[in-house]
Amino acid sequence: MSAKDAFHAVVKTAFEKEGWLITHDPYTLQAGTLELYVDLGAEKVIAAEKQGQKIAVEIKSFLSPSKITELYAALGQFIIYRIALQKQEANRTLYLAVTSTVYNEFFILPFIQSVIQSNQCLLIYNIEQEAIDQWQS
Repeated sequence: MSAKDAFHAVVKTAFEKEGWLITHDPYTLQAGTLELYVDLGAEKVIAAEKQGQKIAVEIKSFLSPSKITELYAALGQFIIYRIALQKQEANRTLYLAVTSTVYNEFFILPFIQSVIQSNQCLLIYNIEQEAIDQWQS
């Protein structure tokens, strides 16, 4: 199992503040003989008689000097997790979580926006407020 991201606890707290139930920490995926670990699994009940929304969240801090190198790794990991998740639990949506600072400095660039929009769902979180600022699907 890989180490938790630097902001794992921040994102977990942000979800709990919004009424999400953390169901997995980490969320384990079986991909044939491989065992993969997405940082969090969460569920939010919409209404008593309706099925709740289920998500899995891969948290990335982008703390190294090369944001593009971190994006290569994060996107590759995300694609692998998304394929495994579709086979294991197709009704659960995978999100990549990044800090609002990283989003505003790097993910807002037009080319990076096109890469993200064509590949995944993005969640932007605020470290100081321990809150989710934005969901992009």
